[in-house]
Amino acid sequence: MLKEAIFHSPKSNYAYAYNEKTLHIRLRTKKQDVASVDLIHGDPYKWDGGSWNYETKPMKKIASTELFDYWFTSLEPDFRRLRYGFHLTGDETIVYTEKGFYPEIITHDTADYFCFPYLNSEDVFAPPAWVRDTVWYQIFPERFANGNKANDPEGALPWGSAEPTPTNFFGGDFEGVIEHIDHLVELGITGIYFTPIFKATTNHKYDTIDYMEIDPQFGDKETFKRLVQVCHENGIKVMLDAVFNHSGFYFPQFQDVLEKGEQSKYKDWFYIWDYPVQTEPMPNYDTFAFTHMMPKLNTAHPAVREYLLEVGRYWIREFDIDGWRLDVANEVGHDFWREFRKEVKAIKPDVYILGEIWHQSMAWLQGDQFDAVMNYPYSHAAIQYFAKEEISTRDFMYKTAEALMMYPENATEVAFNLLGSHDTPRILTVCKDNKEKLKQLFTFLLSSPGTPCIYYGDEIGMNGEQDPGCRKCMEWDTTKQDRELFDFIATLIRLRKEIPAFGNHGTFQFISDENDKHVMYTKTFENETLLFAFNNSAEVVTVPIPFDLKGRKVTHLLTGDEFAYEAEKVEVTLPAHGYVALKL
Repeated sequence: MLKEAIFHSPKSNYAYAYNEKTLHIRLRTKKQDVASVDLIHGDPYKWDGGSWNYETKPMKKIASTELFDYWFTSLEPDFRRLRYGFHLTGDETIVYTEKGFYPEIITHDTADYFCFPYLNSEDVFAPPAWVRDTVWYQIFPERFANGNKANDPEGALPWGSAEPTPTNFFGGDFEGVIEHIDHLVELGITGIYFTPIFKATTNHKYDTIDYMEIDPQFGDKETFKRLVQVCHENGIKVMLDAVFNHSGFYFPQFQDVLEKGEQSKYKDWFYIWDYPVQTEPMPNYDTFAFTHMMPKLNTAHPAVREYLLEVGRYWIREFDIDGWRLDVANEVGHDFWREFRKEVKAIKPDVYILGEIWHQSMAWLQGDQFDAVMNYPYSHAAIQYFAKEEISTRDFMYKTAEALMMYPENATEVAFNLLGSHDTPRILTVCKDNKEKLKQLFTFLLSSPGTPCIYYGDEIGMNGEQDPGCRKCMEWDTTKQDRELFDFIATLIRLRKEIPAFGNHGTFQFISDENDKHVMYTKTFENETLLFAFNNSAEVVTVPIPFDLKGRKVTHLLTGDEFAYEAEKVEVTLPAHGYVALKL
């Protein structure tokens, strides 16, 4: 048994409070090195005749990666305290504790065991419950719909009359969203994520001039308030995008520094290296990347901090928004985010705080900063596998398992899963216009743990290369929309809402062989099991179903067809890039 591979850490994604009563415990071992694991557990203060009173509970292998297996169990400690260790069986039998390895269970002392001192309710990571069942729709406001031509920016082009560029405008606005709210309701959307709406010079608005004002091309505050109200009346939450890492070049405070240099009262709002301030050939101040148009904000400065905290409070307090998506969140100090969370949650406890982080983000998901991050590692593996065919079934399973083990389950349930955005090529284009691959990806996305997001237009088959190509005007001519694709995605969303196992209530488990060209997984909730199978090849494959279905009713969820099988062994034939979702 390779002891170097065995790992556990309390108060982490390996041991955490799932709710006020339940602890989740995970253990990592070398792949295929351990046959079984039992959790040794007990209250640290329960003794009998000088011997610690402990119990054991079998752990289940829930995931495997290229190097490791992961084991899991949950339990409800009687007094919310726990000492625990692990009894592992393989080519030898050992006991793993915080202090190392032992040949047998220790009962004369608990000091060497792992400790979960007390399950304090205030320490439980508790993201908003509503997010678990939300299906998001990302809107790039300038390109969704033009409902009021009177507020079009100067030089705005007729809708869809040209290819998007980094500098052109088409007049998308809030009225356009209000006019087309029925489109979102029909699709089944329950949350809208808007890219920035605040005053800025660009079409993307990530170069904020005034965080307290709406850009005039989108409408005014009364129109926005009406938009939020219309969304709420239709069961749709509203999340805004804010850039607190950096401002725009024309942010008045930065302009004051450019004008007055060291004499500016705002000079410490930014990271100025020396004076005079220069932008060419390289800026002599910290920026987002090396973009002189986006000077980095000093969020440790009290005045900057209070200004930005009031931004967070204001739009919740005055407009009743439901969430903040935070741009370049990993480059802002943790201390600022801790205070930000306290301030906005004090106004609306169930507001959703989402950080834009593209990498492993456990440091931000301790319950004191974000509720979730944009779950790029999870969706990237699916895109590599289904769309690009760059990785094998084996690697797809490994990468997906790694992403699922990266965070506690209560964080994974609200992780923001997406196939495309304003920062990436359109997912249909990534699929090289292969709609069956696209359907596979949406089936995977909408049956995955997490809170899924659809980028505007993807549901009707819009395509486009990397920015600016992915920012085309929404196509509202229904004769040019792929309505069959729309109906397919709407069906997936409906199934996610109606069947608990389909979404966040189901436990995800791969059941494929690593060498297959197809992939299968189950979603299980209580006595209900769903089976998903995907053919990731251009050839027809026949997939054996690894369950005894004799005498059982099986429902094909995507067609509604029902079957009762009499044979013990059942196979399913999948066409090229085909897929099936079965309810057993």
